Amino acid sequence: MAILGATGSIGLAAAEVCLQHADELEVVALSARSVSDRLIGLIGRLRPSALALTDSLDAGETVHALFPQLELQAGEGSLLWLAQREDVDLLLVAVVGIAGLQPTLAALKWGKTVALATKEALVAAGPLILKALEEGGGQLIPVDSEHSAIFQCLQGQEKHSLRRILLTASGGPFRGWTEDQLEKVTVEQALAHPTWRMGPKITVDSATLLNKGLEVIEAHYLFDLPPERIEIVIHPQSIVHSLVEFQDGALLAQLSLPDMRLPIQYALLYPRRLPSLVAPLDLTQIGRLDFHRPDLERFPALRLAYTALERGGAAPAVLSAADEVAVQLFLDRRIGFMEIIPLVEQVLAKYEQNTLPRASQLQSPFAAAGSLEAILAADHWAQQKAGEIAVLLKRSPIKG
Repeated sequence: MAILGATGSIGLAAAEVCLQHADELEVVALSARSVSDRLIGLIGRLRPSALALTDSLDAGETVHALFPQLELQAGEGSLLWLAQREDVDLLLVAVVGIAGLQPTLAALKWGKTVALATKEALVAAGPLILKALEEGGGQLIPVDSEHSAIFQCLQGQEKHSLRRILLTASGGPFRGWTEDQLEKVTVEQALAHPTWRMGPKITVDSATLLNKGLEVIEAHYLFDLPPERIEIVIHPQSIVHSLVEFQDGALLAQLSLPDMRLPIQYALLYPRRLPSLVAPLDLTQIGRLDFHRPDLERFPALRLAYTALERGGAAPAVLSAADEVAVQLFLDRRIGFMEIIPLVEQVLAKYEQNTLPRASQLQSPFAAAGSLEAILAADHWAQQKAGEIAVLLKRSPIKG
């Protein structure tokens, strides 16, 4: 297998799973943005034969000196190089943003198995990924804990028996906060998730609840359900990872402690279940499981995601790309927490007004998602537009 995004939270957890099941999983390739102590440590433990560095400025002299047998590529195209290698049967895609799209498409077209943790790829180009899956005969297995839970609950079930999906959300660190409190949120507070330990981008998305909105779009493509049959419930304990309801009214749920090593292992070893590193769940220690409806007034990101999904075409790609920029601006203290979603909404509105440059040859923005080029053009436009809107704010870095 190959791990794309090896030094991120998902990649590191996957490495633990692979080391525990070294007789089942051989890591032959890794990717990272650049060389770091963390990457060197992973190479030493996993002993891959190939490495991709997406930062073209980093030629990897250090790592190549330490591991001269390592086959190395850097820069644009290096992820595709890994995805298409003949010695890779299983590709774990855990890179941030649209960068995961092209290797996912390539692997599926080659008939490989893709364990997908990069939700932005499916959000931006769901129809393209499903087409590649059908044409190549590969396999797509979700890694997100919520979609893994649904995937597990649907095993052995007939598709027509499914009534709806219930995606659970912890509610993030600001569940129950007033609007005045939310206006003063700091970067440090947003990164302090109450139940999960994740990378900064997904942690902020969880705080705004846009992460859950993106998961609705992801679930739409993975499980072929319309938006009105995908619901969100706030579940602060993060023990029930999602539920499915069948036509007879029965609900099935997957429960475990909030530990990404479990859904990662399920995806990598599917359909087998082997001992894992995750501690067993003691419900008597948990004591209670609570469920609430989300507050769409204080957290409008959910409504925005449903709107993008209903509009279709390139709208989800625009939503995802604009959010990537907005979150980074917040992490850089250039905008406030409560400005993240309004900035994304402005970009989506601008796109709807057909402001995409004519050079992209996209006649109708929300219908133009039929090719990889169109999706990448929409992504580029949205990121650029988000940056332009942010510049108009004329902000100095926010203190605190």
